[in-house]
Amino acid sequence: MIKLEGITKSFKVAKRSNGLLQATKSLFYREHTIVEALKDITFTIEPSEIVGYIGPNGAGKSTTIKIMSGILVPDGGTCSIMGFTPWKNRVEYVKNIGVVFGQRSQLWWDVPVIDSFELLKDIYKVPPQEYKTTLDLLVETLELKEIINAPVRQLSLGQRMRCEIAASLIHNPKILFLDEPTIGLDAVSKIAVRQFIKTINQEKGVTVVLTTHDMNDIEALANRVILIGKGSLLYDGKIEELRKRFGTQKTITADYRKSSIPIDIPGTSVISWAPEHVVLNIDTEQTLTSEVITKLSNQVELLDVTIESRPIEDIIVQLYKEFQI
Repeated sequence: MIKLEGITKSFKVAKRSNGLLQATKSLFYREHTIVEALKDITFTIEPSEIVGYIGPNGAGKSTTIKIMSGILVPDGGTCSIMGFTPWKNRVEYVKNIGVVFGQRSQLWWDVPVIDSFELLKDIYKVPPQEYKTTLDLLVETLELKEIINAPVRQLSLGQRMRCEIAASLIHNPKILFLDEPTIGLDAVSKIAVRQFIKTINQEKGVTVVLTTHDMNDIEALANRVILIGKGSLLYDGKIEELRKRFGTQKTITADYRKSSIPIDIPGTSVISWAPEHVVLNIDTEQTLTSEVITKLSNQVELLDVTIESRPIEDIIVQLYKEFQI
C-alpha cells in the first residue's frame, strides 16, 4: 500500500551571524547552507498496519509525513501509495488519506466544530447518508456530543485534538497520518484517542502511520516501529524484537512480613531495601524470574510480588544510544 524507495530531501537554510553589521550585510548578500533532511529513505507499509515512525527532534519524521501526504516534493526517489504518487496526483490521492498535525489545525477557529465538518463534507463530496453515518460514529466514539456546536477557539487542547482527528476521518480515508496527535493531551484524552485509533484500525482496516515522542502511544498502538535519525533510516522491525534485544531487564518488587535480614539473592541487584519491602533488578538472560521468586520465598514470608518489564521509553533510549542519535 505504501512504498518509499530512495527518498531524499534537502533544504536551503540562510546563515547569518549576530550583530548589526551582519544584519545589514544580509540585506545585500546572504550565505546559505544545505541541510539534508532525508537520505535514501526506503520502507514498505502493508494495508491495515499501525506503524510507529519515531526519532528525535529534527530527525526527518514530519518531512517524511509531508512527502507521503503530498505537501512536499522530494529531491529524489519514488513514493507510491495506493498506486498514486502523492505530489503528482493530489486531487485523487487526498480523497484516500487523512492527516493530523498536532501543532496545526484544519478547523476554522471562530465557527462551531460542526460547521467545519460540514465544509469538509462538501470539499470531499461525501454523500449525505455516508456523512451522517460517519459523523454519528465519530461523535459517539470520540465523545464530541457536548462540544460539536462550540466554536473551536473555546475548546481545550484535548477537545480540539479529538475534533481534529474526527475532521481527518469525515471522508472515510483508507490511510491516516498522525503527526504528534496526543501532544499536550491529558491522560483521559490520550486514552480516548488511542482507543479510537485501535477501533478504526480493527473495524475499518485503516492503515495508520504515527509519529510521536510519547512512547506509550507507540506501545499501546503499534506492532512495528521505524526509527529515523539525522535523516537516515536506522531500524525497521517489531517492538517484540526490541524487547528481546534490550528488554531483558526486569524489576521485581516484593512485600513481606517484617525481616531484619537484608535480601541477598545471586543473580540480582538490590535497587532498594526495607524491613518489609525490597526492589530487585534481574537480567532474564542470566537468571530465571521463577528462581528468584523461589529463593526470595525461602528467605522471607512473601505477602505480594509484582514483576515489571523494562519501560518502553528506556528501550527506545537504548536504541538511540546505539545509533548515537
